[in-house]
Amino acid sequence: MRYVKHLSTLPGFLFYASIALHSAQAQSGWHLEKTIPVGGMGGMDYLTVDPATHRLYVPRGTHTMVIDADSGKTLGDIPGQQKAHGVAIVPKLHRGFITDGGGNGAITVFDLKTNTALGVIAAVPDADGIIYDPGTDRILVSAGDSNSLITFKPDIDPKSGKIEAPIPLGGAPEFLAADGAGKVYVNLEDKDTVAVVDLSARNVIARWPVAPGGSPVGLAIDKQRHTLLIGCRKPAKMIVMSTENGKVLGDLPIGTGVDTTKVGGKEAFASSGDGTLAVVSQSADGKYEVQSVKTARGAKTMDFDSANGKIYLPTFDFEELKPGANGRPKALPDTFKILVVSR
Repeated sequence: MRYVKHLSTLPGFLFYASIALHSAQAQSGWHLEKTIPVGGMGGMDYLTVDPATHRLYVPRGTHTMVIDADSGKTLGDIPGQQKAHGVAIVPKLHRGFITDGGGNGAITVFDLKTNTALGVIAAVPDADGIIYDPGTDRILVSAGDSNSLITFKPDIDPKSGKIEAPIPLGGAPEFLAADGAGKVYVNLEDKDTVAVVDLSARNVIARWPVAPGGSPVGLAIDKQRHTLLIGCRKPAKMIVMSTENGKVLGDLPIGTGVDTTKVGGKEAFASSGDGTLAVVSQSADGKYEVQSVKTARGAKTMDFDSANGKIYLPTFDFEELKPGANGRPKALPDTFKILVVSR
């Protein structure tokens, strides 16, 4: 099943006008290739892939696993976190950084070669989404409960270094993206807006509504088309927004419970907890299509490997809810796994 949106040309991206539903096989041909069984104890959050090594960095709550994506072998396991959320890597320094949202918040610095911790940097409560911006040579971290953006240089002393003064955002951030030229875009989930931060001035310079989307969580940037791809939960949409003026250029249907959006080549992706991966692509006749790829329940985060073109999504097997029961189903013990989606 796929959704097809008819388009008219606009600067940067294309505007989505009307929807037609087709049952023909999608042209892009994305599918679930295989499952990597991992098991073990712990939860899950943002997964990060290193395209150069095909290593997966997988937060599991109190520890972060390093897994070879090709063999499925666990290469390392970095302990010591209270609530691990995400990982950013800086290969030129052979360093990785893990956000720990527990307690007062912290960043674990580790060695990419040995997968051992080098030290822990004090942060702020609920240190969560994390990326590395090569343009400004900064690690950038969203801190939801602290309503702030954290920044620091990746060559920070892992034992005694201190973060730069947090930038107040005026709302609860979820994820973030950088344009490489000094601007950072941050989803404010509770405000239904994207905050635009000038890193030189260290303040918010604009706030852009995401309507007709709401509760924005996933965020990715397409630097070539000067657009943001925003995954919204209420309602479930991918919003296409101009990075130049915040204008909403279009909205696309996606699954419920989205957590992550990514850009890979000429396509964009949104992973949702209902067990679907939305793949946005352009057909030869100028239409944009959304292919809905069946993944598995709970597979709401992901990363895209730009070297091999594969997508990796972590999840568990879950117990079945009883008829009439509400709430989240419990993950079954020792069932953690990583799904591999490819073309």
